[in-house]
Parts: sequence; structure tokens; C-alpha cells
Amino acid sequence: MAEVGGVAGERLRSFVERVERLEEEKAALAADIKEVYSEAKGSGFDIKVLRQIIRLRKMDQSDRREQEELLDIYMRALEM
Repeated sequence: MAEVGGVAGERLRSFVERVERLEEEKAALAADIKEVYSEAKGSGFDIKVLRQIIRLRKMDQSDRREQEELLDIYMRALEM
């Protein structure tokens, strides 16, 4: 970045502004997600379980199955 205030500066400003806009969008989405969780809680749903279900749904079926098997093994090892 040899130029100061020239083309390189404009390009850098463009990147910074894009990231700033995306951060604003991310904050807005986080607020929307929080609102949905609050609504679910108000309807009587357990938020911890809801978050776990969402996490599990993101996983590949084989990864989810492997994690469930490991959980079962660990629970049996702890005699739970």
C-alpha cells in the first residue's frame, strides 16, 4: 500500500465500510434471534433445549450420530 489517501486508501476505506455494514447487519440479526428466543420462552419452551436442537440440526447426520454414541458411552462410564 504505497499510496496514502490515493487508490489504496480508497480501497481500504471500501473494505472497512463493508465490514462495518456487515457488523451492523449481524447485530440486527442477533437482536432478531434474541427476540424469537424470548417469544419461544414466553410460549413455554425451554430455551436451552431449543438452542441444543438448533445446534444439532446444523450438524451432519453422521456427526450427530457419532456425538450421541460418545455421549452414551461417557454416561455409561459414569454410571448415569
